[in-house]
Amino acid sequence: MIMAAGKGTRMMPLTATRPKPLVEVAGVSLLDHVLDLLADAGIGRIVANVHYLPDQIEAHLARESRFRVTISDERELLRDTGGGLVQALPLIPDDPFFCINADNWFTWRGTNPLVRLAEAWDPARMDVLMLVVPHERARNTKGVGDFDLGEDGRLSREGPKGPRGYDWTGVQLLAKHLITDPPADVFSTNIFWDRAIAAGRCFGLVHQGEWFDVGYPEAIGLTEAALASAAADG
Repeated sequence: MIMAAGKGTRMMPLTATRPKPLVEVAGVSLLDHVLDLLADAGIGRIVANVHYLPDQIEAHLARESRFRVTISDERELLRDTGGGLVQALPLIPDDPFFCINADNWFTWRGTNPLVRLAEAWDPARMDVLMLVVPHERARNTKGVGDFDLGEDGRLSREGPKGPRGYDWTGVQLLAKHLITDPPADVFSTNIFWDRAIAAGRCFGLVHQGEWFDVGYPEAIGLTEAALASAAADG
């Protein structure tokens, strides 16, 4: 599933006339960057939720020949990330399934990170497996880190809120049974993560490559400069 329904408030004014997934970095839209990652991993079916300027995303995906695309329509009610998952769940045939945000940019070395997540998945122990990056390698981020990562691979949010060692990349593998008993109001996926953490079933896999938060306009130039520098260095 591609989470593509956000209003892109932090990305204004670039999102005044286009949805955030169609904002470009180095001439490639954020959505196409995600689609390239999925295609490289051999994934052929995707679900994308839409809300803000949805016709543009639908038209973009309609031109895709690499995937069988299903749209989860949130035109009438944007239910945040958690509600969006609940609404889309009947459209997703596989269990577990990948869920990916469309506002990050990353490179990788060696094996495709989605393939690595699939190979590391253990249904006996896991309800969530997140691709995470050490906070010191999280580029352009304005946060303080999302999780701590134990030696056994489990993620936690232990201790007082403050600097944590790892950032979530926006990529995760989820068990469908975790997406149950949602609140009646708008809510984020944090409620599901917290359940998995409490049960000891939320794990992290460290990303082998660069990761960039591209959630605000200034981050685009910073990301492009870093990519150009890396290309020049070979």
